Amino acid sequence: MRVLFDQGTPVPLARFLVKHSARTTLQEGWDTLANGRLLRVAEDAGFDLLLTTDNSIAYQQNLQGRKIAIVVLSRNRWRFVQRRIPQITFAVDNATPGSCSIVEIPVR
Repeated sequence: MRVLFDQGTPVPLARFLVKHSARTTLQEGWDTLANGRLLRVAEDAGFDLLLTTDNSIAYQQNLQGRKIAIVVLSRNRWRFVQRRIPQITFAVDNATPGSCSIVEIPVR
């Protein structure tokens, strides 16, 4: 699965997504695109999943009929995110086109 890391998504997480190929919006030159346009461009480029920390994206975008899935991390600080790596990899591994799942990242 091709995974696109949105701005704010901790890049060290990529090394734990061993079944997948990860790129960042910065690497693709898409770091200034708004969510709706970003989803369209990512789909057109063959990405299967957007990994983001934008907690409002699920409410702003209609995912029905989309080829891309979204996994939202509720926080982006690596020290908290790394505690939830099993839950994040599970969400990524099980994402389906047009789905959106949220991985809660507690601060404690």
